[in-house]
Amino acid sequence: MTKETKIIVGVLAGAALGATIALALSSDSNNEVKDKLSDWFSDLLDSSKSKLSGLADRASDVADKVKDKITEIKA
Repeated sequence: MTKETKIIVGVLAGAALGATIALALSSDSNNEVKDKLSDWFSDLLDSSKSKLSGLADRASDVADKVKDKITEIKA
């Protein structure tokens, strides 16, 4: 991911978080909208956690391969 893409994703995530918090804290008593936004945000967090977990696993695998190669080179 390029630097610009990371910045855009961060800005969009921040905007989504801000909008969700603003609606959750608003004095509007429309619980249906709040519940839908809460569910959407929860799903977003869950999917982000699973993607990050997968990324961490892949990074760990690559690090192990690099360590193995370094060990082979030193031997």
